[in-house]
Amino acid sequence: MTFEEQLDRRWPADWPIQPFGEPRWARQRPTYGECDPAVIEAAVKRAEARTSGNWYVLAASREVRRDRPFGRSIGGQELIAWRTRSGDLRVGPGACPHLGAPLAEARLDCDELVCRWHGLRVGGRERAGWSPVPSFDDGVLVWARLDRLGGEPPTAEPAVPERPERGGSVDAVATVSGVCEPADVVANRLDPWHGACFHPYSFARLKVLDAPGCTGVADEDDRFLVEVTFRLAGRWGVPVVAEFVCPGPRTVVMRIVEGEGRGSVVETHATPLGIGVDGHPRTAVIEAVVAASERAGFEVARKAAGALRPLIRRTAARLWRDDLAYAERRYQLRATAR
Repeated sequence: MTFEEQLDRRWPADWPIQPFGEPRWARQRPTYGECDPAVIEAAVKRAEARTSGNWYVLAASREVRRDRPFGRSIGGQELIAWRTRSGDLRVGPGACPHLGAPLAEARLDCDELVCRWHGLRVGGRERAGWSPVPSFDDGVLVWARLDRLGGEPPTAEPAVPERPERGGSVDAVATVSGVCEPADVVANRLDPWHGACFHPYSFARLKVLDAPGCTGVADEDDRFLVEVTFRLAGRWGVPVVAEFVCPGPRTVVMRIVEGEGRGSVVETHATPLGIGVDGHPRTAVIEAVVAASERAGFEVARKAAGALRPLIRRTAARLWRDDLAYAERRYQLRATAR
């Protein structure tokens, strides 16, 4: 018996980090036979049929500050967000109503934006050509309600997914964008079968335990249930069971249901930015990681959250460099009728 085999036999089964063995990449078990395109397409259609109350994720809560405005377009509509001195959130059109100057370059003074072109002030009140947009801050993400873009009956607040309590968790938000539509991002997340093949640096021993059917009617749970090992280094990883669900048309939530970090979530929000100069749509992937653990040692990680957030964002961005290639390819094939 080799040393590795002896170590595997003696390693405590209840420790979160476990050794594992796997064949080299080209010899791993292929998943294309289980990955039925009709299942993914049907799940995407069901997600698109869900309502959002016209709410769109605009940014990470930490990106909207008191000292400078934050600008982003959603569905081609330029928006600007900032906070008052008391921390209240304000969101409104990103173009000055006078001559269209970018309010993302405005100065903040007495809780109002002062346009740098001619000094016009806008703030929390409606004025000719400019009015605030309904907004919501859930503590991790900032949302904006755009009724004209959404075209649905509006709701007072967005449907925020269930998360671990903020006082006992660590959260980080990564944002990337690509040439695709929100449905392409959702389709990527509703294809868990690609994980170990496409991201071998992060996932191993992936097995889809359960998936919804390919009918137009949602199953009772309408979720994908996956067994996977999050790779740490070499042959060491953290095995978990996770579910993927779509609470809205542009959101996919991955939640750990068994294993280390039970209850932790990764929320993937696909926000349409608008049409680029090349005539193709742009979509922002705004991904929020909210991690928690019942282990006493997690308190150390929580206190070091400021140092951990850049690492979490970097890991998410690396995954989405690959996954955006997937989403962009899906859009390209659809746009060219292939």
